Amino acid sequence: MPQSLLATDGYKFSMAEAGWPLRKETFYYSHRKGGPQVMPLDLEAWVKALLPDPRPEDYAFLARHDYEMGVGFKAAILRKAQLSVRAIPRGALFLPREPILTITGPSALVSWLEPMLLQLNYRVQVATQALQDREALARTLATVTCEEEKRIALETLDQVGVRAVSIQVDTEGYVRRVRAQVKELVDIVEDPSRIFEVGLRAATCLEQHELALRACQEAGVQRTSNVEGARVLGMIPVGTMGHEHVQRYGSDDAAYRAMHERRPQRSSYLLDTFDTLTSGIPAAFKLISEDPQGGDSIRFDSGNKKLQYLYAVTRARDLGIKPVIILEDGLDAQATREFEELRKQVGWEPTTQFYGYGGHIVARTMPHALTRDRVAAIYKLSCSGATPVMKFGNELAEGKQSVPGTPVLFRRRTGSGPLGLVGQAGEATPQGYFPLMDSAPSAPSLVGTEGLTPEEQRIGYTATTQALVESLTRRHFPQGR
Repeated sequence: MPQSLLATDGYKFSMAEAGWPLRKETFYYSHRKGGPQVMPLDLEAWVKALLPDPRPEDYAFLARHDYEMGVGFKAAILRKAQLSVRAIPRGALFLPREPILTITGPSALVSWLEPMLLQLNYRVQVATQALQDREALARTLATVTCEEEKRIALETLDQVGVRAVSIQVDTEGYVRRVRAQVKELVDIVEDPSRIFEVGLRAATCLEQHELALRACQEAGVQRTSNVEGARVLGMIPVGTMGHEHVQRYGSDDAAYRAMHERRPQRSSYLLDTFDTLTSGIPAAFKLISEDPQGGDSIRFDSGNKKLQYLYAVTRARDLGIKPVIILEDGLDAQATREFEELRKQVGWEPTTQFYGYGGHIVARTMPHALTRDRVAAIYKLSCSGATPVMKFGNELAEGKQSVPGTPVLFRRRTGSGPLGLVGQAGEATPQGYFPLMDSAPSAPSLVGTEGLTPEEQRIGYTATTQALVESLTRRHFPQGR
């Protein structure tokens, strides 16, 4: 059944309006960690079943909430026939950091998929643990949050040929834990309007996320990135910019100006696509200085956020500007207390500092550990038009650097070398390898992964992919990182 057009994050709509919704783009899906895992389903069929079916009332709702969509977006979202999916087959094993799915098509459409697509990680984890140890899985899934989460688990067990386990649904318990988690955050910041929810990508399914949103409402939080959830519950949809927007433009300055100059609403500038201190903050503050009363905000997302925060506050005061500060990415109650104390120490007004929470609200309150964070599932823009792009981030040690181009995956058959090689579409298959994405499906199994050492699980880049990475690195960091 097609999804609602609103079943995605709010920033997908703002980025489409400030970008090129009809441009041909490629995104890829990967898990950054979690060891060898197995794919339980036909990815191409599953992805195409997620595509939205827009209705006039969807666009009317968006317009009422400052997301009025133009003709380019409306055309792009209907061009489902232009979507091209390349994926590892059902039953295939994959390793951390391997791109196992690439989707190419109109920018607005392939971008729209992200929150729903990331929920794939739950199915993969259920399948993998079921094949490793059914009894352990039975303990893990003894209790789940909702009927949809239970249905997905049982469907996945059937797909991998493992006998069903007993699963109880405890909706009330989940809602109670989320409500307590949010209430603690509200008590810390002393005003629920300073908090917004961004956990759709951390949920296992839409039903679970709606439960979390109801609990947020009960604790006083009224803003969420989930546009469909906002419609259903009478909340306020929020979101301006993600990494893909900055990658699309190739520079922080160009990306920020596109958002500021193509949408009349306030903008939030995401700082860390290339480097927060040397690129993100300078570009954001230059633009904010040109319109200091515009109410635009800066958003910290990775690296040493306390250092970045102190630098930003000091630099803003030197320039005589007062940007709104937004903090996200892995925040919990303790980190919130620390940033509130920091805010008080530097004298920053509470009305100009806000917090966004995803996994802390939605996933840490689950009764099991099969969360997105456990495998670090990602969906990243890798090619915009004919231009390969990548995210660099602040800390190479965090492992958040993404893969550019149109990645394909080669699996070693004979000889030595990395078990997986990340190549590019159209590239010749390296000797001793075979193209995993062109393989036939097989019965899901973990046979062959027993005892694999970390060295044996490593992946590498082909010369073509490595050349792309080096070229983009030199372009963005001519003086070195």
